[in-house]
Amino acid sequence: MIFPYGDDEDEVIEPEVIPPKENPLALIVQNSGLEKSKAQFILDKFSDYFQIAAEWETKAKSLVVTDASQTAEMKLAREGRLILKEKRVSLEKARKQLGEQALREKQTIDGIAKTLTGIIAPIETYLETQEKFVEIKAAEEAEQKRKAVEARMEQERLEEERIRREQEAAERERQRIENERLRKEVEVARAEAEAAKAKAEAEAKRIRDEADRREREAKEKAEAAIREVEEKARKEREEAQRREREIQEKADRERREREEAERKEREKREAEFRAEAERAQKKIAEEQEKARKAEQEREAERKRVEAEAAAKLAKEREEREALEARLAALVTCPKCGHKFVPGEAEPEQGQLPL
Repeated sequence: MIFPYGDDEDEVIEPEVIPPKENPLALIVQNSGLEKSKAQFILDKFSDYFQIAAEWETKAKSLVVTDASQTAEMKLAREGRLILKEKRVSLEKARKQLGEQALREKQTIDGIAKTLTGIIAPIETYLETQEKFVEIKAAEEAEQKRKAVEARMEQERLEEERIRREQEAAERERQRIENERLRKEVEVARAEAEAAKAKAEAEAKRIRDEADRREREAKEKAEAAIREVEEKARKEREEAQRREREIQEKADRERREREEAERKEREKREAEFRAEAERAQKKIAEEQEKARKAEQEREAERKRVEAEAAAKLAKEREEREALEARLAALVTCPKCGHKFVPGEAEPEQGQLPL
């Protein structure tokens, strides 16, 4: 179904309808802005629906069923419901029909506009090129100049790129030669460093060997000095023991000689002076006292000699222990190899160093 059109399809008029307060359809059409013939067609098409709905709205408000005996009212309600249902279904069909018709109308208008645009646009474009011949020609010349400039710039860029690649290749070659030279220098330096290291290690070994030799010599000298001191102490100890034995032997000999002389004297006195027993007895007592004192003196001398020998031995032992302590405290100078005792003054000239 096609909407009927008037003589002027662009004319929009207000449809002659009942006041909006009495007919909502008229208000909707009035506010739609549709062309007069289309608006009138819609009013004619849907006015009957509004009238029937208004009538049954009034009837429905007055129709109230409160009892099962109101069969007439229930029958009237059924009739109204079926009428309204039929109108509602008919309204939905009309809505779909008019919507489809409007869609086909729009598609037809779009196809006509597209066809006309395809005919008009090329003519318009051609006429615009004729109209703007000068501007287009100037633009073409400018474009040609732009392309020429771009071509020249591209040529210059390519030339610069070629020069840059040549320079980079030359620089890479120079770097390769320089790296090769540096590599050889590094190898030479490494070889020299290894030789210097070997020489330093040999020198360090020589210094260690020399230090070990000096330490051995110092140790041997110290051990020789200790042996010399011990030998001297041994000889002095043996000499003291020899002297002590001689003193003891002399004392024993004198004591034996004295005892022998006393015995002989006693026998002589007994033989010669038996009569003088009393005097002889006194004499013997005196001699015995003298012998006792002499024995005491000899014992004191022996103890004195033993004390002196013991003191000398203790002194020699202290000297030996002090010498051993000094030897244990010896430190070897890492620079000159000289051995010394920390905190002790250097030996005077002529004095035997440790």
